[in-house]
Amino acid sequence: MHKQTILVTGGGGFIGSHLCELLLSRGNDVICLDNFFTGSKNNIRHLLSNPSFELIRHDVTIPIELEVDAIYNLACPASPIHYQHDPVQTIRTNILGAMNMLDLARRLRIPILQSSTSEVYGDPQEHPQRETYWGNVNPIGIRSCYDEGKRCAETLFFDYHRQYGIPIKVVRIFNTYGPRMLPNDGRVVSNFIVQALKGSDITIYGDGSQTRSFCCVTDLVVGLEAMMHTPDNVTGPVNLGNPGEFTVRELAETIIRITGSKSNIVYRPLPQDDPVRRKPDVSLARGLLDWTPEIALEEGLRRTIDYFRNLKDF
Repeated sequence: MHKQTILVTGGGGFIGSHLCELLLSRGNDVICLDNFFTGSKNNIRHLLSNPSFELIRHDVTIPIELEVDAIYNLACPASPIHYQHDPVQTIRTNILGAMNMLDLARRLRIPILQSSTSEVYGDPQEHPQRETYWGNVNPIGIRSCYDEGKRCAETLFFDYHRQYGIPIKVVRIFNTYGPRMLPNDGRVVSNFIVQALKGSDITIYGDGSQTRSFCCVTDLVVGLEAMMHTPDNVTGPVNLGNPGEFTVRELAETIIRITGSKSNIVYRPLPQDDPVRRKPDVSLARGLLDWTPEIALEEGLRRTIDYFRNLKDF
């Protein structure tokens, strides 16, 4: 098998940087494309001296011509704080970015993987969420720039596949955590860890009974690579996430225990359209990809807490 050159958009981000590492470890050449709106050069600094790694600073909303063998499209801010900061740009990234990458894949006749999201299910009325569920999404809410942007991107992928025959792979990523999360991204894991390490009050929005399923990033990227290597007739969408279900309060209590923090838990009103329950059905991933997440929540949290402890400033 010849050495492949693989493009990872959003490769300087939390998930993207781990994916770049994995693809390099498999003997590929990797081109990381990122505009560093939420990504960070610190995430990939250790890769810059690798002759098989190339960094391009670029925004996916602007077309680019490259010669590659496969594309992983991960470019988009994924936390509410960041995607709501500039919602119009979030929509541009989701839609124009997807079209630009699809046009590149079409020209080169290469496979392209779209990192979609569990947010396409909105505040789900089906539990756990299967890929056949169409979702319950507010199209005009404050989260819609991301939720509907990702839903439209999926539409684009399947229309390009039907109309032009390009091989597509669509995965729906559920809550993911691990080293290289941004301390200020507003996600529940990073929020709780930072607050616990500072000894600040841990803020729970709602009564803490809402549930999430947390997948360690090192498990997730293995699933992404496995999806890319499926036959052309496997398009997805496929859920990738850890089916273990925890309440937000359980998460807070676990982080307090692991860190030894003296933080108190305080409660604030639940934000608009915040999902009440979230848990993936990963039967399809298990069957198609032979993929099951292996890292238990407590082990993954310890790795993530160690990462945050070593940050100079958060």
